[in-house]
Amino acid sequence: MDFTPPPAELRRVLGAFPSGVTAVAALVDGAPLGLAASSFTSVSLDPPLVSICIARTSSTWPRLRRAGRLGVSVLSAHQAHLGRQLAARGGDRFAGVTWRATRGGEILLDGACAWLDCSIDREIEAGDHDIVLLRVHALDADRGVPPLVFHQSTFGRLHQAA
Repeated sequence: MDFTPPPAELRRVLGAFPSGVTAVAALVDGAPLGLAASSFTSVSLDPPLVSICIARTSSTWPRLRRAGRLGVSVLSAHQAHLGRQLAARGGDRFAGVTWRATRGGEILLDGACAWLDCSIDREIEAGDHDIVLLRVHALDADRGVPPLVFHQSTFGRLHQAA
């Protein structure tokens, strides 16, 4: 017989795996639109691809996917409030956020530890989420800025080993 773990148990166990937190954002109809994604990962070096996973219940993704280019900002350790703000349902997700838009319309957040300029390569249905493969067109990082970490349903920081 197949075992299917209950969603709460799956979330608890998978929460033991720490991940970074990204903001995926762009100008859509002239206004900033974005969401938080902790399911960001490197996929391929050639061609340069990364992925995010988006819940199929997202009301933001159907509008955001219309953007020609998407900015992916890897949030820094001091940006936990932005992770919460961009993950919230409703309200102005960009209130008090400093950002810049590129010529392609992607939004990059100030203070992030890394930035990627991407376009959607393809989307793959996967259960209650879609896997979105993003082609990387440009990127940069500030190695002096530590990343925000999401672990056991809370935000934290990396600590250097002694």
